[in-house]
Amino acid sequence: MEMKETAPDSNITIKELFQEYMENKKYEVRETPWNKTNSILLYNVIPFLEDIKINKLDIKKLQKWKNIILKQSTKITTKQNAYKELRALFNYAMKMNYVTQNSLIKVRNFKEVYFETNQDKLRYYTPEQFKQFIAVAEKHCKTLIDYGYFVFFNIAYFTGMRKGEINALKWSDIEGNIIHVRRSITQKLKSKDMETPPKNKSSYREIQIPKNLIYILQQHKDRHQQNENFTDDFRVCGGINCLRDTGISNRNNQYADEVGLPHIRIHDFRHSHASLLANEGINI
Repeated sequence: MEMKETAPDSNITIKELFQEYMENKKYEVRETPWNKTNSILLYNVIPFLEDIKINKLDIKKLQKWKNIILKQSTKITTKQNAYKELRALFNYAMKMNYVTQNSLIKVRNFKEVYFETNQDKLRYYTPEQFKQFIAVAEKHCKTLIDYGYFVFFNIAYFTGMRKGEINALKWSDIEGNIIHVRRSITQKLKSKDMETPPKNKSSYREIQIPKNLIYILQQHKDRHQQNENFTDDFRVCGGINCLRDTGISNRNNQYADEVGLPHIRIHDFRHSHASLLANEGINI
């Protein structure tokens, strides 16, 4: 005779469900996305729902939660991410037979009332603007660390690499006129850096280095090789350790201010690179 599967106890609280979910999630995702999910649920969901039994959580209680989050002064993307993570939590509850349906779907995600502002527009530097920006960066080059920032922004603009990929770049990743993107670095993770593979499978790639960047990199490698402890495992921009995110951000704003350029994010140098390629007639 076939045995019936016994359903787990559906009398657990949202907090207990969260703890079980996060414990199991440790074995499914990397540490960085795990921390992100944990933080979102811990600050935007658990304080408002933690003591409610999972089998007592109805649409009215979920709508009340949504109204609370709606009144907070956080960004719309933060609210939407909270909804997505809570929906994933309830999908897990369905998978474990704690509930038979995900009631959050009926409440629906947060919507943004959209008014276009200058901040919404795609931001990037034109070739002429970047020349002004990088000239200021070079003017500040007095120490090895100053040159590290100068090289960082050149790599960002002329290759379109992500910040974490540039920070993780080692001299062993450069062969002739090719950069092999093999790793990335996440900072501020439990007060230490964490080297990981690139963002996704397609992020493993080879990038051809333009001639002017080859010259900049060779000059910088010559500086590094003056260190008697130099090896090809040195980070290209930082040396033994990578540049700090806060330092990169501060220099980015400093250089822009000195030449009167608008501030753009570090990630916007990828947009600037794409614009550069488009203006040069490179096939999409």
